[in-house]
Amino acid sequence: MPLQVLPSDYIWRFPYLAAQYGGGTFLLIYLILAVTFGFSLMIAEVGLGRKTGLSAIAAFKSLDSRFGFLGILASVVPIIIFPYYSVIGGWVIKYFTVFISGNAQAASHDTYFPNFTGSTFEPLVWFFLFLFFTSIIVLCGVEQGIEKVSKFMMPILVVLTLFIAIYSLTLDGATDGLIYYLKPHMADVSVKTILAAMGQLFYSMSLAMGIMITYGSYMKKSNHLESSVRQIEIFDTGIAFLAGLMIIPAVFAFSGGDPDQLNAGPGLMFITLPKVFESMHFGNFIGTVFFVLVFFAALTSAISLMETIVSIFMDKFGWKRRNTCLLVAAGALVLGSLSSLGFGPLSFISWMKMSILDLMDFISNSVLMPIVALCTCIFIGFIVKPKLISDEVKVTDGTFKGEKLFTVMIKWIAPIFLIMILVSSIANGLGIISI
Repeated sequence: MPLQVLPSDYIWRFPYLAAQYGGGTFLLIYLILAVTFGFSLMIAEVGLGRKTGLSAIAAFKSLDSRFGFLGILASVVPIIIFPYYSVIGGWVIKYFTVFISGNAQAASHDTYFPNFTGSTFEPLVWFFLFLFFTSIIVLCGVEQGIEKVSKFMMPILVVLTLFIAIYSLTLDGATDGLIYYLKPHMADVSVKTILAAMGQLFYSMSLAMGIMITYGSYMKKSNHLESSVRQIEIFDTGIAFLAGLMIIPAVFAFSGGDPDQLNAGPGLMFITLPKVFESMHFGNFIGTVFFVLVFFAALTSAISLMETIVSIFMDKFGWKRRNTCLLVAAGALVLGSLSSLGFGPLSFISWMKMSILDLMDFISNSVLMPIVALCTCIFIGFIVKPKLISDEVKVTDGTFKGEKLFTVMIKWIAPIFLIMILVSSIANGLGIISI
């Protein structure tokens, strides 16, 4: 099982959330959550997987049959995420073709992206193509080859992201964006900002969706669990920071900090980066390389999501791999098509101003993930006890430096915090309160 934290998730998602929710304020909250809550929950999930040697669908039930539902609930999350993630993967292919055909100037116009996503057929074509690539790879079982290619290409993507970030800082007006991104303003702290940071933490660290439990089930006892989790945290934080540094100063440079641009949502990367590339020498070439690298990162993530879903159904119902892959692909085709059309013909379908894609993101990240995380904390903290996980962490060399933090977080702080977040999130989503 590959490590499931990949740069594509940060490049499109982290910057738009940071831009929308206060820049430095969002960044500070995210960092605090990552080293406390994120660390503790990831230790719990990876430890649970390695202790039982089972995926999420069976791990909880093997330790206490009353919590078998939790594995099923966690498995629903990737089922929701995979379709709309594939829609965004289609957008990446579209922009790759734009740049390889030398049309960077056209893509740099403010109306290009909304006109593209608001059309009926073209976004669907690119979504179908991305889903087709993913499904064929999972069906044929050649994901290991893709992983090897990705391990080679990901460092190149990181270096290119750093280069673009440095270039963005040289643009006129970028300094204001840098200050906005790095300087926290306590007046901007709100429940909504914390919700957004928590949702990104779940998403980027693959928490509360069963993936890390499955990853842990493949982890050897000789691998130090705590060190592995710390490495994920460092990688997570570093790539997320670079992605924000690449995009947010550029938004200020090209729009002067226009609130409409800062609130552009998931499309922020596709609106801002073409402007950056268009202003560069050899911008078409750099844009082409960038989007092909992002495509491979997105494809690897999508493969991991689909493989997880296929494994869930195979383990649960004993279905054959081929039939399961086809069923999962068909389901993703339907749900993904709805997400894609939600920006065009189905834009009249919304909930609290959220498009279909935004709503699916809200349900998975702001509702289901906190519920799964809360139940996991209760399960580890009070049913099987934190010592079960602590002992598993110590298997390698007898050490667990963060044991006290883990125990306090998983038993007391995280559950209380998650209840507050969950209640606020649902109340806001239902329009009961506005936060």
